[in-house]
Amino acid sequence: MTDDWQPEVDEIARRRELAHRMGGEAKIARQHAAGRLTVRERIEALVDPGTFDEIGALAGFGQYTEDGELESFTPANFVVGTARLDGRRVALGADDFTVRGGAADAGIIGKQVHAERLANELGLPLVRLIEGTGGGGSVKSLEDFGYTYVPVNPGWELVVDNLSAVPVVSACLGPVAGLGAARAVMSHLCVLVEGAGQLFVAGPPLVRHATGEDLSKEELGGAAVHRRSGAVERIVRSEAEAFAVIKAFLSYLPANVDSLPTVVPATDDPARAEEALLSLVPRNRRKPYRLRPLLDAVFDADSVFDYACYGGSAYTGLARLDGHPVGVIATDPYRGATLTAEGADAITRLVDLCETFHLPLVNLTDQAGMVIGLAGEKRGSIRRGARAITAIYQARVPSAEVIVRRVFGVGGAGITHRHRLVRRWAWPSGDWGSLPVEGGIEAAYRAELEAAEDPQALLTEIRERLDKVRSPFRTAEKFGVEDVIDPRETRARLCDWVTDAYRVLPKLLGRPSFGVRP
Repeated sequence: MTDDWQPEVDEIARRRELAHRMGGEAKIARQHAAGRLTVRERIEALVDPGTFDEIGALAGFGQYTEDGELESFTPANFVVGTARLDGRRVALGADDFTVRGGAADAGIIGKQVHAERLANELGLPLVRLIEGTGGGGSVKSLEDFGYTYVPVNPGWELVVDNLSAVPVVSACLGPVAGLGAARAVMSHLCVLVEGAGQLFVAGPPLVRHATGEDLSKEELGGAAVHRRSGAVERIVRSEAEAFAVIKAFLSYLPANVDSLPTVVPATDDPARAEEALLSLVPRNRRKPYRLRPLLDAVFDADSVFDYACYGGSAYTGLARLDGHPVGVIATDPYRGATLTAEGADAITRLVDLCETFHLPLVNLTDQAGMVIGLAGEKRGSIRRGARAITAIYQARVPSAEVIVRRVFGVGGAGITHRHRLVRRWAWPSGDWGSLPVEGGIEAAYRAELEAAEDPQALLTEIRERLDKVRSPFRTAEKFGVEDVIDPRETRARLCDWVTDAYRVLPKLLGRPSFGVRP
């Protein structure tokens, strides 16, 4: 027997090695056969090399001989620690599907709670790599316990609070159900890997018993289900792409609500003026234009990050202006012009994200109002649209608006906070009013048109009269819009504005005035 502690140190190394075996060779082979990485392969692929500092590697279930020697060891199926992503320090919690399909047991759930507390109290962004249920296992555990219990979501006070404290990102890397699904959506960004990941409240067996629906995992909660569901912000093609999206997203955000977003060195000329902007918007108001060239022309090269991709015509994203992170709201005319329920949800998410983490907002406005028709009414579009407008009005971060084309109705009126200082410019293609002229003439001049000998000729005459009045220059004369600019000036104007916006941000540091909801 030595006088030092070398035997115990050797035992630490042995137990860590056993933990790295995860669920064993057969379970690891099954994971690979399904096209998915193991939890430790995922961490290695995601974090900066050599930066993962694991916490609780020795937690698990040990089997001992009669003389107290460790005979076998099954590690806890949740790996937690800190690491760096592109140099940024984060807290990381990851499910191990090779051990009991990612379901937590007894005190081992404490590792999940520890990950949440680690992020919360140290002010670190939190990354959750989720696969499995993350809950208390199957009903078979009742026989082991000898009793049942009233459910409590473990550590949920931290899960809720973290949404108003630090950036939280979740990735669905395999089947995700129950508590795992709830943890996934309790984030600022939820990513799902197409083909490998599924997200559902309960899996196929329980659904079959409860509803009679006989569905596969993919049919129940795969990419086709969630492309427009609003539960997932981004659907990606591989785990590698998921990890790239996570790192890109976090690069726009501060570590926590007490910090400012990081301004990176400028790599693009703030005075860059793209000639294509002059002809981007067609004179024919019925013709759409492509959104992507507009985004690329206005924001720093290669800086545009698509955010909530379920919004349809409502585009939400993050980008940089002269190295400064900003939030972006726009409209994709090839997907529509009106604000749908899903689009309103996407805008609400983005605005709350920017308000929480102090990102100024840029609105490239082309908003034809709330969606109309029976389908929109059945979706409760007006309430969800009003909720988006409320988020916009509650946001305190500086805002800028470029009116690219349409501003109509309640949706157009509320797409920016028009009762506060918003630095605003309009393009010559701007077109605004309570209703579009094209759709409002027949209603406003109904009596005259019905009495006319040639209604079509009168309609043309009325439209020509109104076209003269609807010129943006008429509005500018009354200071109804502050400036009408050459579209090619847009980037330079916004890059100049963003430095003013960032001078205001230090006054807004700290938690948002209202808690962020998922």
